[in-house]
Amino acid sequence: MTNEQYILRNREADIRTLALKKTPEGVDPLWCLRQIEGYQLAKKKLPEWAATDGLWFPPRLSMEQCSSESTARYKQETVQRLMQGQKPGVFVDLTGGFGVDFSYMARGFQTAVYVERQEELCRTAGHNMRLLGLDNVTTVNADSTAYIDCLDRADIIYADPARRNTAGRKTVAIEDCTPDIGALQHKILAKSRYAIIKLSPMLDITQALRTLTNVREIHVVSVKGECKELLCVLSASNDTAATTCHCVNLGTTDKPFSCVYGSNTAVSILPPDTPLAGKLLFEPNASILKAGVQDAFAAEYRLSKLHPMSNLYVSDTEPQAEDLSVRPPARIFRIMETGDFSKSSLKTLLHGCGKGNITIRNFPSTVAELRKRLRLKEGGDDYFFATTMQSGRHVLIKCKTFINGKNINA
Repeated sequence: MTNEQYILRNREADIRTLALKKTPEGVDPLWCLRQIEGYQLAKKKLPEWAATDGLWFPPRLSMEQCSSESTARYKQETVQRLMQGQKPGVFVDLTGGFGVDFSYMARGFQTAVYVERQEELCRTAGHNMRLLGLDNVTTVNADSTAYIDCLDRADIIYADPARRNTAGRKTVAIEDCTPDIGALQHKILAKSRYAIIKLSPMLDITQALRTLTNVREIHVVSVKGECKELLCVLSASNDTAATTCHCVNLGTTDKPFSCVYGSNTAVSILPPDTPLAGKLLFEPNASILKAGVQDAFAAEYRLSKLHPMSNLYVSDTEPQAEDLSVRPPARIFRIMETGDFSKSSLKTLLHGCGKGNITIRNFPSTVAELRKRLRLKEGGDDYFFATTMQSGRHVLIKCKTFINGKNINA
């Protein structure tokens, strides 16, 4: 039996059980188990890749660290928008890795160059790109810093610096990643029209803007409410165009939100002791909060702040949209009741509630501490927001999820 036959026959099997069984003669057990495990991870993370027989998969850590299909497709759309109206040219990925991002971003270019310093990954990429039908690809086994010196010209250069040090620990700062894009950016921009840099979602955006020059776009990419990627688009042009911030939440119906980054947006603060029952409560999604553009979001949807530091907003009416399948980029709730933390108030708020979902915003406690104090199990249909009002009063806001004019589970 060949390795390929063994993999196809067993790729749905339990890896742990399979590892205990004796493999047929001619089969490399370690290689095959890695491929089967990679395929099973790809079914969830990279369905298009998983549907292509014969691909080679790297060790588990590389599979866990690689981009998902949804985030790779988002980068593909970004590249296509940047190249709109231009002739297909040259795309270069300086940090090829497993090649997921490359395989999507390279489509539509006349020439796509995959650069990777690890020889095994280069062989894997060359094999996989052929099976994926990418016949415009050249793989180069080289260090990115050395390669950029030899590069003639490219339309777009992409880099996803390794965010682990020599000890294997995660790094965040641009200068601590490999390669150091801050030191390399001027060479990159001298040889390209645009550069797209993928950074740690933990990196502070203002820090990125201090390190990188000519940043024309910032993309904060979340998947189902979890912030996954921070992308910076650098332009070789020396114009003084403002930086645009794009916030997306893939895998949801959240409407993408864009604004000029760093613009001062005036948002009204709800007057002290304004009755809240019946109002809608908005909590901006993870991308908007990460970008720090929640006030621009509030201005767009005509919302009022509960407090300058709470990141919670209210409105009397639901934002109107022609397409009801597209929602504002926020969790939306109908406020049922509010109260302080006196015994009598809590007794009223918690009546009939054995479970509850708790969120802390600008409040001197943790979720765990508050859950213990309120004696609420996790889950259920009720949502409680513990926060501070403009007057300084601590309040507990009881809500129901609100979608398209209806209170869910009310």
